[in-house]
Amino acid sequence: MAFKITEECISCGACAAGCPVEAIKEGDERYVIDADTCIDCGACEAGCPIGAIVAD
Repeated sequence: MAFKITEECISCGACAAGCPVEAIKEGDERYVIDADTCIDCGACEAGCPIGAIVAD
């Protein structure tokens, strides 16, 4: 997986809404990326309003 959601996540859901393969789900503390579903397209990183998604 090329991306991870950091602790700065505010759980706004913008990343999940922008994921073309629905690889992002709400986790216990923040949204999480399912590595098996992720296609490394970068849509989540571009869609995060606070920059909480970074290349891993």
